Amino acid sequence: MATDTKQTASEYIQHHLQNLQVCRGEDGWVWNHCAGNFWAINVDSMVFSVILGLFLCTLFRSVARNATTGRPGKMQAFVEILVDFVDGSVKDSFHGRDRLIAPLALTLVAWVFLMNLMDLIPVDWLPFVAHAVGVEYLKVVPTTDPNITFAMSLSIFVLIIFYTIKNKGIVGFAAELTLQPLNPKELGVPMILSPLVMIFNFVLETVALLAKPLSLSLRLFGNMYAGELMFILIAMLGLWQLPLHFLWAVFHILIITLQAYIFMILSVVYLSQAQESH
Repeated sequence: MATDTKQTASEYIQHHLQNLQVCRGEDGWVWNHCAGNFWAINVDSMVFSVILGLFLCTLFRSVARNATTGRPGKMQAFVEILVDFVDGSVKDSFHGRDRLIAPLALTLVAWVFLMNLMDLIPVDWLPFVAHAVGVEYLKVVPTTDPNITFAMSLSIFVLIIFYTIKNKGIVGFAAELTLQPLNPKELGVPMILSPLVMIFNFVLETVALLAKPLSLSLRLFGNMYAGELMFILIAMLGLWQLPLHFLWAVFHILIITLQAYIFMILSVVYLSQAQESH
């Protein structure tokens, strides 16, 4: 904690950046001694992600069941504005017809926003409560964990592959990877050299394809991790942290909203590209 005089500044920062982990050791399952273990599970990230996801589903279900055609309540009005905004963004960015895209976009922007919003909770509050019940480490912002952001981006990547094959077939997908940007036939490349051009295209297009989930995950993780680190540094000021925390939180609201929107809109754009033919 920030008031713990036994911790140095470096120890305090490292403590707040450490996930609550569980992994399989030689003597069974162990907690928080998982350094170098690839299969370590960040329990706090998973728990908060699931809790926020369930909260989101419950909230939207409640609004949908209690929706009225007359004068709507504040929550219904807010959800309707959000739905209209996402629907408009999808129509502008997704050049096709698919019933999954708009609900997916709504889920992404709302869920990512809620996970980002956890960053506004003062960094010592929930870890202090966890420490009181015997939990040594606790990170409450799931999007500061690259495992969470990579999991979401890999889900989008699977959908990209699915829609590409669905709309263009396996042959069309293979053609996208091998016949662009340099088409041997259009360039008049001799038949004997065509395989070399196709290999070059394959390497180039594979890198571009893999860059999509990588950019999605790292952009969100990097921005949220930097924001969390700023809050931790501010918390080290003791009582002087209050005005600075408020000022940074006000600015950070823009960041968490923008990052949720960027993740959503890029996912829609990538899925739209998967349906386009060249």
